[in-house]
Amino acid sequence: MSEVLFDALYARKVFRDVHNAFWRGKYSEYWLKGGRGSTKSCFISLEIVAGMMADPQANAIIYRRFGNTLKDSVYNQMIWAIDMMQLDYLFRTKLSPLEIINRRTGQRIMFRGTDDPQKSKSIKLTRGYFKFLWFEELSEFRGMEDIRTIQQSIFRNVDRACTFYSYNPPRSAQNWVNAEALVPVPGRMVHHSTYLDVPREWLGEAFIAGAEALKAVNERAYENEYMGAVTGTGGQVFDNLEIREITDAEIETMGRFYNGLDFGFATDPDALTRWAYDRRACRLYAIAEFYGVRNNTDVLADRVKHLVGRELVYCDSAEPRMINELKRRGINAIPARKGPGSVEHGMRWLQDLAAIVIDPKRTPNIAREFSEYEYAQDRLGQFLAAYPDRDNHTIDATRYGMETEANFRKATTRSDIY
Repeated sequence: MSEVLFDALYARKVFRDVHNAFWRGKYSEYWLKGGRGSTKSCFISLEIVAGMMADPQANAIIYRRFGNTLKDSVYNQMIWAIDMMQLDYLFRTKLSPLEIINRRTGQRIMFRGTDDPQKSKSIKLTRGYFKFLWFEELSEFRGMEDIRTIQQSIFRNVDRACTFYSYNPPRSAQNWVNAEALVPVPGRMVHHSTYLDVPREWLGEAFIAGAEALKAVNERAYENEYMGAVTGTGGQVFDNLEIREITDAEIETMGRFYNGLDFGFATDPDALTRWAYDRRACRLYAIAEFYGVRNNTDVLADRVKHLVGRELVYCDSAEPRMINELKRRGINAIPARKGPGSVEHGMRWLQDLAAIVIDPKRTPNIAREFSEYEYAQDRLGQFLAAYPDRDNHTIDATRYGMETEANFRKATTRSDIY
């Protein structure tokens, strides 16, 4: 795509980093998420057409979960992109099967539903290879297993293939798409855009008015639908999470660090968490983690020592033997103080913080557990005022590591002494 065309279409350069990375071949996966009107699908369609024009052997295939949604969505979207690039004279369209074909080169843009991902094995090309794969409305798909099945079938003997994913983030952090987007995968770029990044005249006043009207009556729905935020189902325990990059420069300005260790059992992991705390701003920063199963004591001691050295590590007091074994191996391990109400107090302290800042690349398991943790539900689906004791290993480790600060807050903010 020419720079002139790109600048004309994306005057605010919201997709500039993705565009540059795409043309340098920096990543193999591009996860484009955002709310309504964020133009992520427009961007992907333009890049696919431009990429095919740059490589006469390249073909593209586009998937949605259900085949009957293809024509009125991605098929028309690709026709729009071809028209925008003034290349409509070069391509012909077919409705049965849905295809767009380059008259000169025979390159094809194919469209498929995924009622059976195994059917992708039967797709054949008469010329070239599949270079571009696009999953539109990713949250409709059943999971990464289906995605990988399709990728393995489509990308055979291809060195530089590119997969695009586009979706509006579902409300629940537990949805597989939101969880997968937090996983730091080599070769993956995750990008977020909203309608606020798009020139107002592109969207029209009716669209803007609809967004503002929803914001006025239901801000949570607005945040999810238009801003692409993971707002939760209403049962999330931590609504003060700030998921973003934490830079080395930030960490260099931080003082004391706090370390907690939750011991694994059978298939449960050992979880070590390392945090920095800004007491004045009431902000907690996830710095590092260790998360693994079936570690013998020597391995666990080595990993703890590597991350925290001789600093204090507050451990689950239910395992005094493990604490003693760690001490024998040079770890400054001490038991966390447990007692009636300690879980509730520690959780409430975490919830009352101004922000819990987590970098999913530095600490993917902390990011996953804190984001997905929800209150228990009764058999009717109503949320209970109880913290479920599952998938909370880094959360428990955090409570142990931060207990001195949590108890300090408790000792200095009691209102019943006045």
